[in-house]
Amino acid sequence: MIEKLKERWEVKNGWDVLVILLVFACTGFSVLYVKRALFDLLGFHEATPTWLRWLVNIVIILPLYQVILLAWGWIWGKYAFFLAFEKRMFGRIAGWFRRK
Repeated sequence: MIEKLKERWEVKNGWDVLVILLVFACTGFSVLYVKRALFDLLGFHEATPTWLRWLVNIVIILPLYQVILLAWGWIWGKYAFFLAFEKRMFGRIAGWFRRK
């Protein structure tokens, strides 16, 4: 599995794969804490409509995830990898809108 990830991500060794996975994990946990704090700040609770929660997730949390991912990538020394990763991801998303 590590070999497949090394090839897919074009990294040199298993340590790089471990660091990349660690950055994704740190980002996920960070976003959970930020989301919880944001929802508390906005006064969201269980009675808040689902559509409003989804809207906040898409409009605020999703872009914030990208920023936090780059921040953790920078902290762990993989900023260039994650910047290229996000460029590829946004390129694919933009491609969905360009197709007819």
